Amino acid sequence: MSKQTLHLIYFSPTHTSKKITHAIADGMQIPIQTDWDLTYKKNDPLQLETGLAIVAVPVYGGRVSETALERLKKIKATQIPVVPIVVYGNRDYEDALFELSDTLKEQGFIPIAAGAFVGEHSFSTKEMPIAAGRPDNEDLEKARHFGEEIKNITNLSSPYSPTLKIKGNFPYKEKGPHTPQAPETDSELCILCESCIDLCPTDAISVQDNTLFSDAGLCIKCCACVKECPENARSFETPFRAYLHTNFATRREPELFL
Repeated sequence: MSKQTLHLIYFSPTHTSKKITHAIADGMQIPIQTDWDLTYKKNDPLQLETGLAIVAVPVYGGRVSETALERLKKIKATQIPVVPIVVYGNRDYEDALFELSDTLKEQGFIPIAAGAFVGEHSFSTKEMPIAAGRPDNEDLEKARHFGEEIKNITNLSSPYSPTLKIKGNFPYKEKGPHTPQAPETDSELCILCESCIDLCPTDAISVQDNTLFSDAGLCIKCCACVKECPENARSFETPFRAYLHTNFATRREPELFL
């Protein structure tokens, strides 16, 4: 086992999927060969021939993020084991984990374990928190323990059979209508540092006429630019925030499949 290597692959605008991926890897104690952040790698193909992979993506409306899915399809594998992981904002992950597993199978991976973890919702604010601060220390410890369990059941010298049972359904949940919207900028607070441009995974932000412009058609509402603006100059208003805050405050725990 010690001679094997790990491939870490994640789409993580607000770093929740990345944290879970690395915590699972910590528990597995296998050398990391690839640390592939799909958040910004838009065009690079990747072919994996050996090792074991962990693939983590966020959930949007009970499905895998479309941007993440598009970038995942540029990664191919030669029948190597994989651990699909989805991270959702404490509401529900519905068919996302099942969809991710199916996608990875199509790309040549063999799912051997899977998990759904909770991360702070993109719409969460101090005034209306939605799974604020998650994954927290308890979540990360569970992720590390999950990694230990995967290591214990894994024997990379033997062939794998795709018998893992994962929660979800096909046909997948129908996606809701897309409403173009993007965060707004307070021009009195914005100093045009352009950090939000670097953070945006879809290049939806630019400077036009000495003012920040956000393309609602490109924005995926990850709110990375809102959460990490050093001047608190970005904001995103949506009626769903109050709904989520009110109806999904009860803590949900990771669901693991081995």
